[in-house]
Amino acid sequence: MVRKICLLLLYWLCGTAVALTPLNAPDPHSFANYKQVRSRHLVLDLAVDFTRQQLTGYVQHQLERIDPAVQRLVLDTRHLKITAVTASRDGVHWQNTPYLLGITDALKGQPLTIQLQPDTQAVRVYYQTTPQASGLQWLTADQTSEKKQPFLFPQSQPVHARSWLPLQDTPAIRVTYQANIQTLPELLAVMSADNSANTRRDGHYRFDMPQPVPSYLIALAVGDLHFKAMSADSGVYAEKIWLDKASVEFADTQKMMDAANRLFGQYPWKRYDLLVLPSSFPFGGMENPRLSFVTPTIITGDKSLISLVAHELAHSWSGNLVTNASWNDVWLNEGFTNYVENRIMQQVYGQTRADMELLLNVQALRERIKQLPPADTRLQPDFTGRAPDDAFHPVPYVKGQLLLYTLAQHFGQDKFDEFLRRYFAKFAFQSIDSAAFIKFFSEELNQQQSFSAASLAQWLHQPGLSAEILLPASDGFRRITESQQQWLRGKTSLSLLATSHWSVHEWLHFIEQLPRQLSPKQLNELEMAFSLSQSSNAEIFTAWAKLVIPLNHQQIIQPLRQFLLSVGRQKFVVPLYTELKANPQWRSWAAQVYREARPGYHPLAQQQLDRLGL
Repeated sequence: MVRKICLLLLYWLCGTAVALTPLNAPDPHSFANYKQVRSRHLVLDLAVDFTRQQLTGYVQHQLERIDPAVQRLVLDTRHLKITAVTASRDGVHWQNTPYLLGITDALKGQPLTIQLQPDTQAVRVYYQTTPQASGLQWLTADQTSEKKQPFLFPQSQPVHARSWLPLQDTPAIRVTYQANIQTLPELLAVMSADNSANTRRDGHYRFDMPQPVPSYLIALAVGDLHFKAMSADSGVYAEKIWLDKASVEFADTQKMMDAANRLFGQYPWKRYDLLVLPSSFPFGGMENPRLSFVTPTIITGDKSLISLVAHELAHSWSGNLVTNASWNDVWLNEGFTNYVENRIMQQVYGQTRADMELLLNVQALRERIKQLPPADTRLQPDFTGRAPDDAFHPVPYVKGQLLLYTLAQHFGQDKFDEFLRRYFAKFAFQSIDSAAFIKFFSEELNQQQSFSAASLAQWLHQPGLSAEILLPASDGFRRITESQQQWLRGKTSLSLLATSHWSVHEWLHFIEQLPRQLSPKQLNELEMAFSLSQSSNAEIFTAWAKLVIPLNHQQIIQPLRQFLLSVGRQKFVVPLYTELKANPQWRSWAAQVYREARPGYHPLAQQQLDRLGL
């Protein structure tokens, strides 16, 4: 009987494929047939089981039947256990419907193909997550900051939502959603949605997201979370140990929102809250609408790394409101966001700081370009057949930012900001590609073709970075470089450097400008003067450690071990392990540390680090 059912299902699938025009899946990283059948609204009903480290329940898809002749819905999944699929014509009565979980693709996962009747309006997929879910991190109580309660959070960008939700996992389309989440009553669940209904802990939480978002912005976190307001429109969720520190560190969030509102139009998502995740979070931040996820490594006590909050807030316009239609155009998300972030920082903290941050970004970009294949240094690379995770590096962020910076110089800052304001309004809640941006740019700003099509094409399609970019000058950086050269020539001592008022940006410039071949005597002088191996600022510590690991600087060993065991942010741990592996004298030590630290890293960080072969 089972054999007969399987044969009938295969006949239906194959017969449909023969009878219809081949399905068009324009996103190379998705199986979804969203140009024929589109999911418009999701209802999630999930139970969070910390004992089994498993999500169990269903997701309901409300469908738009774009092509009535198409009788199947194709969803993206990865390492999910599908237990049943039902369909409904009215949202009330549900019947089992045939489905097939397809062959596994190493990059995309498995297609889930569901049979539709001509009048099917909704489907429900019942499922369980598995330990292989690339987008989920389950933390035991011992792995959290307070070590009292377990913690769960996903990282869905770019294509990891499919590892905890069967859905059309592509940035080309958007969905609204509602959710019912059940968990332990002593824990709080939050989502990238309206969290206002969940003021009381009882283990049952309801969410509503009425504004359409791409799949990678569906987010959930469950833990021993508490809330503290920073203004009428913003606040912080965190474990208690971080709550007061975070609310002070992020106190300027409302000022940033006000600046962005003036420049680029009214904030479109109602509230803007921040969630401080455990230190294993693999990124600096994640721009989930209404609730940005951020790393605790930016809580320094001096607001020196607050630009990350400006970056995630900027995504409320660039990325969340107007979204790249595929990950081959990720610069439309990240390059625009870097530009908007810098404008916010300029408005709130002044031109000097904004210029320093831009120059440090450019320095990091130039170093990364040296390491990348030339094709990947274009703003529009082709990641077909490759993991879109690899698209996230300084090129789309900073080269994209520099293109917009160049356009602002060409047309004038105020005129260009007004153009961006119209751009965000025109494409609000839409996904677009580079061609749509170019067309809008040509019609709305470049009508006289004063910025040549050839120049724009060079920015988008040519490898590397133009030498003709007019970057701002930093007097602070210039003075630091001059003083550093005086010390290196033996004409002054480090104690005479006026470092007491240096910002983190000036410290980073100082470290990055040091020669790569310092002598043991010079290293000891730097340690005696500045205790750089003991820095509590993760950016400064990482910059210093990257410099001294190849030099076998012994004073870094114990602080470095502690850092790698306690921080999971890929920006820091990947280059540090890379430097360690390149040093034959420290390679075995690094492998030992990684074996100990690996269980506490997010699966995405584990994937990156496993590639190093430690």
